Amino acid sequence: MRIIFIGTGEIGLPALYALTKSPDLHVLAVVTQPDRPVGRQLKLSASPIKEAAFKLHLKIFQPEKVGAAASIAQLKYLKPDLIVVAAYGQLLPREVLTLPPLGCLNVHASLLPKYRGASPIHAAIAAGEKQSGVTIMWMDEGLDTGDILLQEAITLGRRETTETLHDRLAELGAGVLIKAIKLIQADKAPRLKQDIAQVTLTKKLCKEDGHIQWDRPQREIDAHIRAMTPWPSAYAWIPQEKDQKMLKIFTTIRSNRAKGQPGEILRVDKHGILVAAGVGGLLLREVQLEGKKRMHAAEFARGFNLPVGLVLE
Repeated sequence: MRIIFIGTGEIGLPALYALTKSPDLHVLAVVTQPDRPVGRQLKLSASPIKEAAFKLHLKIFQPEKVGAAASIAQLKYLKPDLIVVAAYGQLLPREVLTLPPLGCLNVHASLLPKYRGASPIHAAIAAGEKQSGVTIMWMDEGLDTGDILLQEAITLGRRETTETLHDRLAELGAGVLIKAIKLIQADKAPRLKQDIAQVTLTKKLCKEDGHIQWDRPQREIDAHIRAMTPWPSAYAWIPQEKDQKMLKIFTTIRSNRAKGQPGEILRVDKHGILVAAGVGGLLLREVQLEGKKRMHAAEFARGFNLPVGLVLE
């Protein structure tokens, strides 16, 4: 089977490697986003998928828009039987979706129809889900609206973060994708309609989404912090006379007995920094002041004056 792989994000790497290792599958080319400026120096950086494709000696295409006439002409010339998409960042137009005779598959990091859109992993953790998983979907012109071919679920750990779940779902997705392709090869691949009543949507996150709302219950704040790790990072503002400092927060321990004004620092000791929430509180364990290194909260507190009674914003 001749396959074109379309993807950008790191989560698609195991799927790409799995396709190239399958003896009866042939990856014709990889389509990924153009190199983008990254970091303070705005140095052009290749996507993880491009770097992998280069090492695998695969043809690489980087159109600004995959639906442009030149891009479609390139894809048609390759004559793929199937197109596989994983975290590409653009919707495919009808001209691309109808190009391969076997269709286009998408590897999506949620149990559809829940958590369509750009940030399904963050959303599942923030919502306190007990399960997540991967959906292999027949693509159509909508945003994750296509029929379901195959799904597999996993149980979330009690301290699951977006970082850990991302890596687990990336590996799971590769295996489920190969199973789905085998069903297609055997002419046994189903097309299951999504239950519209169960649909939820997620948005593309920005840095401001990491801001902690201390008036929420401690369980929700803890889930928010884990959902924002490693990016865009959960943070609070430390108020100061002249300015305010951003404090990123990575790990916490929930406290049911803590009481105080939301955001109020209740205790600072060798165990960390105890902060009141809308209900209960959180013992901050790992933090990072803007411009500094990540460290234990107790170590941070020794070098930065955080008086009891100060209210984080």
